[in-house]
Amino acid sequence: MTSSPSAPSTLALVPGKTGQQLTFPGTGANTEPDPARLPGDAVLFAHDTALTRAGDGYFAWLDHIWSAAGCSAPVRLHGQVHTVDTHTGQVLSTLPTSALPDAVIYKACGNRRVTVCPSCAETYRRDAYQLVRSGLAGGKGVSESVSTHPAVFATFTAPTFGPVHTRHVRVHTCSDKTRCTCRPEPCHARRNIETCPHGVPQACFARHEPTDQRIGQPLCLDCYDHDHHVVWNNQAGELWRRTKQAAERHLNQLARRRGLPRIRIAHGKAAEYQRRGAVHFHVLLRLDGTDPDDPTAVIPPPDGLTVADLQDAVEHAATATGFTTLPHAEKAGGWPIAWGDQLDVRPLSLRGDNPVTDAMVAAYLAKYATKGTEVTGHTSRRLDHASIEQHADRTGTHTERLIAACWDLGHPDHLGFDGLRRWAHMLGFGGHFFTKARRYSTTFAALRAARVRYRRAQDIGREYTADAIERQADLDEETTLVIGDLTYAGSGWKTTGDALLANTAAAQAREYNRAGREELAYQQACSSSTPLAA
Repeated sequence: MTSSPSAPSTLALVPGKTGQQLTFPGTGANTEPDPARLPGDAVLFAHDTALTRAGDGYFAWLDHIWSAAGCSAPVRLHGQVHTVDTHTGQVLSTLPTSALPDAVIYKACGNRRVTVCPSCAETYRRDAYQLVRSGLAGGKGVSESVSTHPAVFATFTAPTFGPVHTRHVRVHTCSDKTRCTCRPEPCHARRNIETCPHGVPQACFARHEPTDQRIGQPLCLDCYDHDHHVVWNNQAGELWRRTKQAAERHLNQLARRRGLPRIRIAHGKAAEYQRRGAVHFHVLLRLDGTDPDDPTAVIPPPDGLTVADLQDAVEHAATATGFTTLPHAEKAGGWPIAWGDQLDVRPLSLRGDNPVTDAMVAAYLAKYATKGTEVTGHTSRRLDHASIEQHADRTGTHTERLIAACWDLGHPDHLGFDGLRRWAHMLGFGGHFFTKARRYSTTFAALRAARVRYRRAQDIGREYTADAIERQADLDEETTLVIGDLTYAGSGWKTTGDALLANTAAAQAREYNRAGREELAYQQACSSSTPLAA
């Protein structure tokens, strides 16, 4: 994201101490004056701070902050960095951050939510794409034999908690559903219009546009079961765990009847919020065999099981799996937890002639890995007793009622439901938005480590040459250990001008990389023996 001169400052909210000589920037300390004393034209002021930075060791500063250049609110750290000999324990050198530009080290915030930090979220999205794709096509340390394993892509949805406004298109004729212009069906058309006990008609004849704010809102707020909704969100992870176990159990029973060895299912899963605030899961499931001598090995499943068997097992597990929560003061018998009626299970293929390919699924899951509750209109951070009143209201909007239900049901006295308060800002859902089985593919840590090695090689040779790789191999022998004795100094760029320069440089680099990828893709397409129209 390119920062504009008029963009708000990314400085910490707490101002730094004044009237004291600080040897390092404190929390919120910065070079800008008090906001109340800023000149009337903030744009000119941002230009001035940018020009000051550009004329004072700009390139050294840019090299120093490059790893966090695109971040909206990088973390500033101060202290010392020690280089230690791993064999003798001797401290070979010590670098104080006071000798570095701005006397701090800048570290990207690493937030995965695109509404919080677009740059860090884009890095997370690309890593998620590689992680999902490698589990289907191989690479990144995963054997290419996984491309022959049967795989399906399934979508599990929540049940109904009350009628809501929807936009249903019976047959899509558009090429991009995110910008759908197809004519939808009437929302809730009824011949006999009935009213609920609260006097609200249970019908809607509107053909909602995609931007209609009524989509996802209950027809009657008082009839909607907000308590069941947030409890279901909170228990969705446990429901998925039981569903996967049921699918594996079903397939192993089938394999035993056919005289085949045991199998297991590896998965990659992304959670997405619907407009009504209910979570649903997009899951990629891959069928693997098991090696009795090496439980960690990823091998093909026996030939007697097909993708149709996997699809049947997933559909069976989704309809047969369910449980009831612990009793609660508001629900003596507990709430039933099961999947909704809308279940979609499709086979996957590495070939483009299949409607669903590995690249499509990887991009789909990676996209939702960077999203949160934004689709519902709620974007708060974790709530507490001081902030809950600003977002929760039992008689307010749909989202406010969901948050209030989380807070009320999650009282510490109610054992088994205390997590609802912790995750009230997520409408009860406390799971990770992107998860995978241990043996599905590589890990985020491995991808980050590979990125570090690449950057080190660039620092050594300024290009990823054979000589640089050889010198990097010497570094990987771990003859030395880098230990950071660092503490938190603040969040955000020191000035609005710094944010402008750093974000602009990062945006230019991203555009350069994008153009390079498009050029490589074009060259590969032109050099392919397969016609482009095939």
